[in-house]
Amino acid sequence: MRFMMIVKGTKDSEAGIMPSTELLEAMLRYNEELAKAGVLLAADGLHASSQGIRISYPEPGGKPKVTDGPFAEAKEIIAGYTLIEVKSREEAIEWALRMPDPHGFGEGEIELRQIIDAADLTQNPETLAMEAALREKMEGTRKP
Repeated sequence: MRFMMIVKGTKDSEAGIMPSTELLEAMLRYNEELAKAGVLLAADGLHASSQGIRISYPEPGGKPKVTDGPFAEAKEIIAGYTLIEVKSREEAIEWALRMPDPHGFGEGEIELRQIIDAADLTQNPETLAMEAALREKMEGTRKP
């Protein structure tokens, strides 16, 4: 089972204030633990939404609309994420609870969401085979 730990934004992260050295080192130690346990798939922080772009579809079948950031409501913004693969929901929660407060100062908030696998969407063998082939191709073309 794959899960994404979504780190919510704060006023500081939206202002482009980078984490302290202490917090950065704590997050690196945490990511090292995830990697040693063999569950870490990816972990990255994101720039403030002022550097982001939002693409919306305001009309069904219509042309997409491009909007430059910043976007309102810092607490609804994603400041970073960690992607893990574990055996159960409980294990995902255990790992999420071990993450250091992602912003310090008691402002951190993490949302834990399970990733939808192809088998959750369809039981069609042809579609599942196509999805598996695409994943295999992606693995072969990843840059080191």
